[in-house]
Amino acid sequence: MRHEVTDNDTAAAVGSGDVPVLATPRLIAWLEAATVRAAASFIRPGETTVGTAVRIEHVRATGVGGRVEVVAEARADAAGRRLTFLVRASDDSGELVATGEIDRVVVDRQRFLANVPVPGSES
Repeated sequence: MRHEVTDNDTAAAVGSGDVPVLATPRLIAWLEAATVRAAASFIRPGETTVGTAVRIEHVRATGVGGRVEVVAEARADAAGRRLTFLVRASDDSGELVATGEIDRVVVDRQRFLANVPVPGSES
């Protein structure tokens, strides 16, 4: 997945800093989106995955107009309901922007949603 950094993607815009460079929270969202795509081959109809852990090192700044490619690969030992993805982001020059792991768990969509608390409806 490729993304171009816009003013809305900056640390200043999302409140994670005051500089006009790619915000770590936005980068993590892009990396998580890549894991959702990569997880598609592990789920059956009626299932989805939910994120449970993020371990990311954001090592290089990317300015507005820069392009970032994000990739996610399931670890070789990914099996069952728990999945760990190796994630990586690189800029147009091929320089590493971020690396790390993101964990997801396969869940039954309806059962999961049925157990999500609804504010104001506590008994």
